Amino acid sequence: MSDFAPPFASPFATASGVGSWPGTSARQAAEVVVGELAGALAHLVELPARGVGADLLGRAGALLIDVAIDTVPRGYRIVSRPGAVLRRAVSMLDEDMDALEEAWETAGLRGGDRVVKVQVAGPVTLAAGLELRNGHRAITDPGALRDLTASLAEGVAAHRATLARRLDAAVVVQLDEPTLPAALGGRLSGVTALSPVPALDEAVAEALLQTCVDTIDTDLLLHSCAPDLPWDMLGRTGIRALSVDTSTLRAADLDGIAAFVESGRTIVLGVVPALAPDPRPSTEEVARAVVAVTDRLGFDRTALRDRVGVTPACGLAGATPEWARTAIGLARKAAEAFADDPDAI
Repeated sequence: MSDFAPPFASPFATASGVGSWPGTSARQAAEVVVGELAGALAHLVELPARGVGADLLGRAGALLIDVAIDTVPRGYRIVSRPGAVLRRAVSMLDEDMDALEEAWETAGLRGGDRVVKVQVAGPVTLAAGLELRNGHRAITDPGALRDLTASLAEGVAAHRATLARRLDAAVVVQLDEPTLPAALGGRLSGVTALSPVPALDEAVAEALLQTCVDTIDTDLLLHSCAPDLPWDMLGRTGIRALSVDTSTLRAADLDGIAAFVESGRTIVLGVVPALAPDPRPSTEEVARAVVAVTDRLGFDRTALRDRVGVTPACGLAGATPEWARTAIGLARKAAEAFADDPDAI
């Protein structure tokens, strides 16, 4: 077994949620997340059931600086002036922050050492999902891709600073990149069969992610539920943690994870089902699912206790409220078991 000394404690080496949550009540969601993730990494929930402006792309649109979005039949489009869709997205984001601030204050956490996480679509996923005025994906235009990334990074930095000020707490950021592997693999569809979307160059994707790292200027986690993550490329960026759905991992991924962790960074393992299974797992079963992955990395368990986090496999928007609460509770208890005595699992 290999051993190493982590250079610093990671805010992601604990339990958290991925981001999305069932229902439409920001206040109820915030109360559950703050309560169930006591001592762990609470997060600003996303409630896509509220509709337009509350999904992954609409949420990111609310944060863009000097870039407006609107809806078209296929989804969202970059437009010249803000309208009702953007105002709605901004209003819902403000509502979510108000709810989290209230729950945070009620729990007596202001000014403490707890850390909060916010989530937003990463630059590749955002550019793949937004249309230009000509109907093509923004990812097909190098200038638009670069400008959109700069706008996103600046907006997320401002959002993070605002929430940190309101909560009097440290805030870290999660970039959601479910589309990254498809973009790099040339698997995105075009407007027509005659206008395919070329594969995104890996060096370009690396530069986009590094722009976010440099501009947002806090610990960044990249989350993707998709298989075939570019481990070598991600390892060259300043991203501090990677969050994955363990059901998508293959043997080749383990070498990438091991190298990433050995560089002093964190792997967050999505081991709790996003939808309620039958029968429902126990804390011990979830903890064993964690070590089923970590034991294959070649490190002593105790060397990994500050380098492993636990979450649901993906977002919980499709779960029942009961299971959403249970899922993050199971993640917390499994993370605590791993941190307390990983060799006992």
